[in-house]
Amino acid sequence: MDDLEASIRSSLPKSLPVLPLRGLVAYPQTAIPLTIGQPRSIKLVDEVVAGDRIIALVASKNPDLENPGPDDLYDIGTVAKISRLFRAPDGTIRILVHGILRCKIGAFSQEEPYLLAEVTAIPETIETGIEIEAFARNVRDQFTRIAEMIPSVPRELVTSVSLIEDPLQVAYVIANFQRIDLEDAQKILVIDSVMEKLRSLTAILARESQVLELGQKIQNEARSEIDKVQREYYLREQLKAIQRELGEGDEQTAEIEEFREKIESAQMPEEAKKLATRELDRLAKLPTAAAEYGVIRTFLDWLVSIPWSKKTDDNLEIDHARTILNEDHYGLDDVKERILEFLAVRKLRLERAEQFKQEEYSDLMRREREGVILCFIGPPGVGKTSLGRSIARAMGRKFIRLSLGGVRDEAEIRGHRRTYIGAMPGRIISALRRVESINPVFMLDEIDKLASDFRGDPASALLEVLDPEQNNEFRDNYIEVGLDLSQVMFITTANQLETIPAPLLDRMEIIRLAGYTEQEKLAIARQYLIPRQLRENGLLEHEVTFEDDAISFVIRRHTREAGVRNLEREIGAICRKVATNISEHKLEQAKITPELAQEYLGRPKYFENSEVQTRTKLPGVATGLAWTPVGGDVLFIEATRMAGSKGFQVTGSIGKVMQESAQAALSYVRSHAAEYQIDPDFYTSTDIHLHIPAGAQPKDGPSAGVTIVTALVSLLTDRCVKSNIGMTGEITLRGQVLPIGGVKEKVLAAHRAGLDTIFLPRENEPDLEDIPDEMKKQMKFIMVDTINEIIAQALEEKPHTCEDTSQEDSDVQKNLAG
Repeated sequence: MDDLEASIRSSLPKSLPVLPLRGLVAYPQTAIPLTIGQPRSIKLVDEVVAGDRIIALVASKNPDLENPGPDDLYDIGTVAKISRLFRAPDGTIRILVHGILRCKIGAFSQEEPYLLAEVTAIPETIETGIEIEAFARNVRDQFTRIAEMIPSVPRELVTSVSLIEDPLQVAYVIANFQRIDLEDAQKILVIDSVMEKLRSLTAILARESQVLELGQKIQNEARSEIDKVQREYYLREQLKAIQRELGEGDEQTAEIEEFREKIESAQMPEEAKKLATRELDRLAKLPTAAAEYGVIRTFLDWLVSIPWSKKTDDNLEIDHARTILNEDHYGLDDVKERILEFLAVRKLRLERAEQFKQEEYSDLMRREREGVILCFIGPPGVGKTSLGRSIARAMGRKFIRLSLGGVRDEAEIRGHRRTYIGAMPGRIISALRRVESINPVFMLDEIDKLASDFRGDPASALLEVLDPEQNNEFRDNYIEVGLDLSQVMFITTANQLETIPAPLLDRMEIIRLAGYTEQEKLAIARQYLIPRQLRENGLLEHEVTFEDDAISFVIRRHTREAGVRNLEREIGAICRKVATNISEHKLEQAKITPELAQEYLGRPKYFENSEVQTRTKLPGVATGLAWTPVGGDVLFIEATRMAGSKGFQVTGSIGKVMQESAQAALSYVRSHAAEYQIDPDFYTSTDIHLHIPAGAQPKDGPSAGVTIVTALVSLLTDRCVKSNIGMTGEITLRGQVLPIGGVKEKVLAAHRAGLDTIFLPRENEPDLEDIPDEMKKQMKFIMVDTINEIIAQALEEKPHTCEDTSQEDSDVQKNLAG
């Protein structure tokens, strides 16, 4: 090698191909096997092998880079010669290179198809004397001790290293075979002095020797512990065998073994398994009469019955899910689309994880949270709870429902600590144990009706449960170990948002379910309600048939709701009447007509359009639209005046916001009295009373502002409000109409009440996209910016054009006008 080194040093080319090394440093006077897989490196080797076989080997600063550039390489490397080459069937090349001398990498002259750079030989500073020989011998001895502690190091290698006398070769050979960090390995190559190389290597070997000695000590202790455990197990088994021979086996031992088998088969996380094993060992040492025996036994029973690893396989076929959702529910397109999006994203993530087999990407895809928490907001009877069951059926998951209405104790969610007598886990753990699956569809019903008192705040306890970033380690106070809830699909339901705490609301994706139109209710009754009521009342399909007119009659005259719950009750009442007649052999089959429906159900509860027409016969009454937790509703604003001095009274169980809205409406009318041909001094000798009927029902909010202004102008101008008109919007002192919420619910209520013209704030125009097309064809929507646009179109042209009333009403109107 010395002759070859001298030959190459004397004839070293100015430039050499540079082969980057990842996580490896090549040294002179050593042989290194390399596997080449990168296309540019294969190109480099092919061209070098055809020539003088001389290359420069340089380590990459970042081993993770697949194609390091000039800036990514160290500036000190090794000139080497390729001595052997083997081409593998998989396309890679395996070569054996011999390091010859150190070199410094200068400027790079090319980067494609491979790296080419200027190189300069750097000879080492070789000291002589007893000290360097002592360092070399010390390094050899340290390497020998380390090799003895590593069984995988061949004895032949140790023998060959011990025969090396050249201090420089000792340093390079041992550094080549010893496991060293990349920075330390490069540092040994960079050091010029052989003495310093050996000194640095001595420190590295000393540290490695200490680590190996400590590892051997730990291994010996672990082995002795294992031997002790095995010995105890052997003795315990012998003891059991002796007890069985003597007939001394007891139920406690059998119970302990049964728990031990359940713990092994439950596939718990390591933390839970350690806790269960520790408690089981305590249980085995206690007599059955001990008070704590029952406590520990109950705890272990809960721990092994939790479905730590039991799950159902998801059915992520989109067409299947769409079919199931359409079978179970009519309409609700937005909700169905969101559920299908969730399934599609989950399916795509799993497919991508399988497609890209790289461990990092696949593991990252699987560890991502499964999705957000859905919250269905809508009035009663629109299908929120049943929609959760459909989602579970579509996904092939189990369904569990937990009603939160009236829950006011935090322990209901998190459970009690085991220190209390009669302690039990919370409802989350109990539900998962009951459903026997770790990935069910979990519906938290009526989340807006949670209560809180001195016992705790359950809404705050739900913050961890309903947070996809935190619930992968939910800790129940009773169980005390983390439970992964990230695979559970949580769905919450509520009638209103106002009573849900803001932090809890922020963790959920809100999906609103508005009420149904008459046509939608008709279709739902045909497809779902009537068949279900026929089955529940023992009737056959040919025994009872419903005409569409009869169903529409029930919808209009016996129900006035956003959902279909009362409609199903009325249909059930008709079916029970028919079932009674069939049981008494009075008839064999029935065809339900509107007349027969009225006969079975009795007098109608509602009258079509009559209420609005009756209310608006007199000036001072305007029809507004309101939102309530049970859907939209029609709101009547009544105003009257009498002799007095600047009195203004508002009644009807209203809140502070509505009172202020009424004050703003009065101030606007007074400031624009001349514009509406009202006596500017009317308020000096007049008291005004504003009333919102249905006084037992609390009302609040600013959306009745335009209705109050319209009612006041109608009163003071003696002009009736048209009976087919409804309106909603917040009013300002300048007469501007501001946007409001709940447009769809209010429009549905107006449609049920027979109103065909609706005034809405112009900024709410985008909300009309949520209105069904059939309703848009039947109703007229007028978008307004100011209250003047409503006054101009909502009031009759001239006074006294309202329908004739009784003489008493006429006298009242004269007195009010006077």
